[in-house]
Amino acid sequence: MTFQEISENLQKKFGDAVVLVKADAAVDPFIVVAAQSVCDIALHLREDAAMQFDYLMCLSGVDRKGTFEVVYHLASMTHKHKLVLKVSVPADRPEVPTVESVWKTANWHEREAYDLFGIIFTGHPDLRRILLPYDWEGYPLRKDYETPEFYNGMRVPY
Repeated sequence: MTFQEISENLQKKFGDAVVLVKADAAVDPFIVVAAQSVCDIALHLREDAAMQFDYLMCLSGVDRKGTFEVVYHLASMTHKHKLVLKVSVPADRPEVPTVESVWKTANWHEREAYDLFGIIFTGHPDLRRILLPYDWEGYPLRKDYETPEFYNGMRVPY
């Protein structure tokens, strides 16, 4: 399927939950969907026979100063096509439903986005830090993050 066919399919099935379709993006075309619908849309993308996005290649967090984005890079091993899906949430309430039940690889990707950006994936079965120590304060990839001078009495070498 082409990007246009995929976006039309999603718009027809999910209506206003498809917030933006950006076919002329600088790098990869993408679709922005409403956060509360991301799990239903993900399941549809995986289960629809014409699309079969069975592979979550990457899930990333992005700090846009005032909003956070979660970016999903999807692929179909069967049909050999790819898709970039995005969700945008306010920085003061960065909550996105988990897609771990759709793609098991989301488990670690979501934990990483939580650990580094503080994005909360509601419904995640084990949302805890994965890269930083459990007692680390703050989220180091946020633009407003200030590196602490000390951690557990040791100087942080920066």
